[in-house]
Amino acid sequence: MSSMQRRGFLSAASALGFTGVAHAATFGNPDRPPQGAVNAKTPSSLTNPGPQNPALASQFPSFQSPPPTDVDGMPLFWASFNNAHRRIQNGGWAREVTQDDFAISEDISGVNMRLSAGGIREMHWHQQAEWAIMLYGKCRITTLDEQGRPSVEDVEAGDLWYFPPGLPHSLQGLGPDGAEFLLAFDNGKSSEFNTLLVTDWIAHTPPEVLAKNFGVPAEAFKDIPLNNLWIFQGDVPPDLAMDQKKSRVVAGAEKIIYRLSRSKPLVRSQGGQAQIADSRNFPISKTVAAALETIEAGGMREMHWHPNADEWAFVIKGKVRVTVFNTGPKAQTTDFNPGDVWYIKKSLGHYVENVGDEEAQVISVFKSDRFAEVSLSDWLTHVPPEMVRQTLNISAETLSKFPVNRPGFTPV
Repeated sequence: MSSMQRRGFLSAASALGFTGVAHAATFGNPDRPPQGAVNAKTPSSLTNPGPQNPALASQFPSFQSPPPTDVDGMPLFWASFNNAHRRIQNGGWAREVTQDDFAISEDISGVNMRLSAGGIREMHWHQQAEWAIMLYGKCRITTLDEQGRPSVEDVEAGDLWYFPPGLPHSLQGLGPDGAEFLLAFDNGKSSEFNTLLVTDWIAHTPPEVLAKNFGVPAEAFKDIPLNNLWIFQGDVPPDLAMDQKKSRVVAGAEKIIYRLSRSKPLVRSQGGQAQIADSRNFPISKTVAAALETIEAGGMREMHWHPNADEWAFVIKGKVRVTVFNTGPKAQTTDFNPGDVWYIKKSLGHYVENVGDEEAQVISVFKSDRFAEVSLSDWLTHVPPEMVRQTLNISAETLSKFPVNRPGFTPV
């Protein structure tokens, strides 16, 4: 009898006469009734003669044939911008994944937006905080803080911005080819299609009130848009210094951008690196923490969990596989491609494995003022060794080889 078999289960099964089932409960195939294709002795147990969409099914090999360590069911933690409806206007487009589409995503909603060179996301504000990472090109962002101090900044791929709740802002694509970026709001129900727009407010305010407020004749507003613009094509703006001068920018406003991709990695190893942005190095970002994780081909983000917040993650490039573990036990393995999103509840164990041939990159977002995690190997190497050996039934030699002090990424 293998030392890796579950002795308690095997003993009970033997006593009940379930000898055939008992032998299925082995390392790598632990459950009863046994799950996974390895247990299917009848050929037709594996076939799927019914209606199929091969193009869609091929994106989820771990759904089509889960590892036998997957057990029971879990709420779907996969979503994607690839099948999200795009709202296209002259000047750009946007698509979103909110809790209305992705039931598990309670704390974070996401928007993927593209602006042409000169394309403008109309001046607006939200009831929630807005966090963003640039994916492509260059963008000019403006805002005004609660003390009336303006900010005008340019951002490019790998940069972040953060607008606290209620602060007005605008976004505009720069030359030569505009911008594309990912937005995250600290509320799963928040929608980019339902924002407080300056054109809407002006159009729905009595003309005499506008005249009194701005000190100009009511007739001055006769040509205002009667429908909101949302995204529209504008002129490519002048150089940054000129716009900052015309906007009366002065020193003292809290910094609204952070150059994440240029920051020093918190963790770097042969298998990858992690760059972190939270309120400790990006002080304005008080409700959103983020980790930009780069995983080398064949590498893996080690087994871990986040004790302080749910994780909302977007795959920027590469192909990765994720298994999530919950009490029950429950475990589910899912595949992710560029543009896909996962959502993992607070404190649930998981790993991220690069299963492609090229480098993978993932941005993870947390509704918290700080990034926090617990490493499984770090925990197992910082308790009395005999406790770990007796719990896992492993040798002292094996335990001595476990990585110490949260490696972050496994080597290739």
